[in-house]
Amino acid sequence: MLHAGAGIAGATALGTLGLGAARAQSAAAANYPNKPITLIVPWPAGGSTDRHLRLLGQILGEQLGQTVIVENRPGAGGTLGPATMVNAAPDGYTVSQFPMGMLRMPHMQKLAWDPLRDFTFIIGVTGYTFGFTVRADSPFKTFDEYIEAARARPGRIDYGSTGVGTSPHLIMEQVAINAKVELNHVPFKGNADLQQALLGGHVMAQSDASGWDKFVDAGQMRLLTTFGEKRTQRWPEVPTANELGYGVISASPYGIAGPRGMDPAIVAKLHDAIHQAMADPRHEEVLAQLNQEVWYRNSEDYRAWAEQTYREDKVLIEKLGLAQG
Repeated sequence: MLHAGAGIAGATALGTLGLGAARAQSAAAANYPNKPITLIVPWPAGGSTDRHLRLLGQILGEQLGQTVIVENRPGAGGTLGPATMVNAAPDGYTVSQFPMGMLRMPHMQKLAWDPLRDFTFIIGVTGYTFGFTVRADSPFKTFDEYIEAARARPGRIDYGSTGVGTSPHLIMEQVAINAKVELNHVPFKGNADLQQALLGGHVMAQSDASGWDKFVDAGQMRLLTTFGEKRTQRWPEVPTANELGYGVISASPYGIAGPRGMDPAIVAKLHDAIHQAMADPRHEEVLAQLNQEVWYRNSEDYRAWAEQTYREDKVLIEKLGLAQG
């Protein structure tokens, strides 16, 4: 009887604690947000992702009635910034861009985080337009000429990307395999650093998202190819790598994620506010400037996409010979 009574009392106490925690969580969601929100951009300031997310963050802040502070945390091919959220409070005040590298890097090296277990998927937003550019005075007038130079000088023809394991890097790894050439890859922390290295003559070429747009339009760089399914509206004269016969297509979607364990009510608030911000004409304008299309996924569909992509990218990493031993 004493044991039974103690058990009932313990269960009641646990139930009361659980109810109290649920009420506290509900109150936090009802008052959310009541302070600034940090949006992590895992690339240096000035690049295409930074340009996009700074504006989206500004519009999101207007929607929520709170300041959204963009914090640049570049490194590790775009995975350093999101990885810092693993130990962050899941209260909705710290969120991050979730680039494709997050689903690839764990196949390439041992990490202290898991891309599916340790994050809350909030919303899918857009995808990159990737292209391959050289300086305007480069001897390479076409992408075929660049590849032929690599065939003539194995390992001597270089290009820069935004880091090992990023989509711009893996695109060129696939091109090199399909074309049977050996390229020299030079990784950078982000596209702003990469643009300056190319303009300064420190690398021959770059594979990157469309942060090079203003340099191409200003005549400082020459766009040799893009990596989408079809030619871009902004540069319709530039062929895709696929139509040139290299068999590579990539868009690399991304969205916004938070730490694991976020209150579903707060996730819903963030999702709805970001979704509304995506429809703002200013957001549509910046996507048009970057030649990016909307890639909307709700929270559930975004997680399902991440789970499938994580499995598929394991096969890709192994095919490219980049999987950890």
